[in-house]
Amino acid sequence: MIQTVVKRDGRIVGFNEQKIMAAIRKAMMTTERGEDERLLNTITDHIAQRGQTQMTVEAIQDLVEVELMKSARKDVAQKYIAYRNQRSIARKAKTRDIFLDIVNVKSNDITRENANMNADTPAGMMMKFASETTKPFVDDYLLSPEVRDAVEHNYLHIHDKDYYPTKSLTCVQHPLDNILNCGFIAGHGASRPAKRIETASVLACISLECAQNEMHGGQAIPAFDFYLAPFVRLSYIEEVKHLEELYGEDFSELYDEPLIDYLKQPLDDLKGKDRVRQHAINKTVSRVHQAMEAFIHNMNTIHSRGGNQVVFSSINYGTDTSAEGRCVMREILLSTYEGVGGGETAIFPIQIWKKKRGVNYLPEDRNFDLYQLACKVTARRFFPNFLNLDASFNQNDEWRADDPKRYLHEVATMGCRTRVFENRFGPKTSVGRGNISFTTINIVKLAIECMKVEDKEQRIAQFMAKLDEQLELAARQLDERFQFQKTAYAKQFPLLMKSLWIGADKLGANETIESVINQGTLGIGFIGLAECLVALIGKHHGESEEAQELGLKIVTYMRDRVNDFCERYHHNYSVLATPAEGLAGRFTKRDRKEFGKIPGVTDRDYYTNSNHVPVYYKCSARHKAEVEAPYHNLTRGGHIFYVEIDGDATHNPQVIMSVVDMMDRLDMGYGSVNHNRNRCMDCGYENAQADLKVCPKCGSKNIDKLQRITGYLVGTTDRWNSGKLAELNDRVTHIDDGEQKLF
Repeated sequence: MIQTVVKRDGRIVGFNEQKIMAAIRKAMMTTERGEDERLLNTITDHIAQRGQTQMTVEAIQDLVEVELMKSARKDVAQKYIAYRNQRSIARKAKTRDIFLDIVNVKSNDITRENANMNADTPAGMMMKFASETTKPFVDDYLLSPEVRDAVEHNYLHIHDKDYYPTKSLTCVQHPLDNILNCGFIAGHGASRPAKRIETASVLACISLECAQNEMHGGQAIPAFDFYLAPFVRLSYIEEVKHLEELYGEDFSELYDEPLIDYLKQPLDDLKGKDRVRQHAINKTVSRVHQAMEAFIHNMNTIHSRGGNQVVFSSINYGTDTSAEGRCVMREILLSTYEGVGGGETAIFPIQIWKKKRGVNYLPEDRNFDLYQLACKVTARRFFPNFLNLDASFNQNDEWRADDPKRYLHEVATMGCRTRVFENRFGPKTSVGRGNISFTTINIVKLAIECMKVEDKEQRIAQFMAKLDEQLELAARQLDERFQFQKTAYAKQFPLLMKSLWIGADKLGANETIESVINQGTLGIGFIGLAECLVALIGKHHGESEEAQELGLKIVTYMRDRVNDFCERYHHNYSVLATPAEGLAGRFTKRDRKEFGKIPGVTDRDYYTNSNHVPVYYKCSARHKAEVEAPYHNLTRGGHIFYVEIDGDATHNPQVIMSVVDMMDRLDMGYGSVNHNRNRCMDCGYENAQADLKVCPKCGSKNIDKLQRITGYLVGTTDRWNSGKLAELNDRVTHIDDGEQKLF
């Protein structure tokens, strides 16, 4: 006797014979002879009594076909089989349509979900085919019914859901010294430890590239300056030894001689060891510059993830005060300023300047000159972004200025904004750690559902109750995914779980990663705080003190609940100011379909990213910063602040310094500046001229604007999805109209 049924999505439900009767009756009613109640009951009873205790839907339908074919009503059997085939085709139709869009290189939100992935190439197509078929599998077999229902009804979004079955983690901050000093195996053959700056640069690239194939998120180096500095000295010693061979003299006393800096100088009037020293410095600087050029070039040309996109790479630097570390920073900045290829701006790596008082922020600081250079480079090339180590929540009591490994106690970030620092299960550091996975809550929909409540206090209370339900569900879903991820074996991630993730060096190849991955974070994100506030009280936080107060109340509540989840589930949960790309429009479209166009809420093609002031709201940079600043301390899973400026910033690095000053005063964690940058898509020529139509170099009219999308740059807006394109068109500059200045 049949007792339970396994549905197509994997759920097990009680057997209901009425469903068999309904299906047969529907087939009978489409025939000329019509319904036969006796036969209907006979077949249903026969299947119910003689079936196995538990059966799948498909197996039960097979029995119905057999019984109908055995009966005198072959006409009913034909109709039933035809109907069943039609339902099967209908279930496959959506997948077919998506596949045809990929095959025919259609530009839509499916193929343009990720702006830095070229879905038009064969490798890109294969990834999209895999992605779009994997997601339904996750829905049907890996998600709990409650989570699947929340995703289906637009309350939750599980990021990188297509990678869910692989058990991969999101991102990691590479302890590059492990790679440079020990070498590693990445496939057939081993890479030896580095002995010179050129090798160190190449190994840094390979580390990022190989790890990208093992993870679904980004790759970062937390202390690029510290890690590469020793190889500057080794290269300098190598140059001195060349001169020893040339002159036939012993200059070994220069090998470890302290140097104030590595600066090219003319050799005129220099003699003896002074001439040797400067000659070796000049040669070393040239080699470092070439190594940095190669690093940038490789990160923009070496493809990963099946060969269809470059690595989502970031490098953090700024606090190494040694002569060698300063040389690395200076040359990476100068190479970035010059551009790649035909002089175009490099998309990757995202560069992040770690700003710190006493090190590089004030005129008397050792690295202040490099900070000035960083601002000059940003004014032309968008990067570096600026990470404020002086923010109250970015400090570590163990940091010491004289500690040669002080970078271990400095926060580092992914360029998109992901932040990992606090740790309940190990050292407070960014090194060797990353995000495990994250999920975003659609707080706008929760607010829309409360709009009909007339009393404002009751409306907000109802919203908070709904928010609490989704927070509980998101935390449970992340734990469920964690429990699945932890069953992976170390051998599935040959680089990550051997040389990169903290504690992984102690794992055997056939051991699971369970004992180490809790060093990472689980992020609960949110999107559309501005639209949420408009739905609740009629204004967003950029235009209303009351809205700002409510916005802080909402995100503070999220932070407090996340802390509760840390205790309950024993994970490093954090609140993430979600860097939504495809999600920015996906949530909105579905909510608009359900609720219609609501002014200030669903009337645009996107929701505002996380806690940002809407891009279309005209205000000064100072006002925008004052509104967004308090959220940085609350969103320790990651955040970013942007300022949009107009015109050519190339000759005005002081504007960039003013933004960093403002971040310092307002206790902000991470931010950057957006500005004009035109790019000729035919020859690569760039300038900052407003509304450039024709390339002055080659005459092409194929001009695009280089733009930042969610923390990283995109070389062409052709790959942007409709939601982000709509947001781009709405962006306004942050200038005080009365004073015509930024601040």
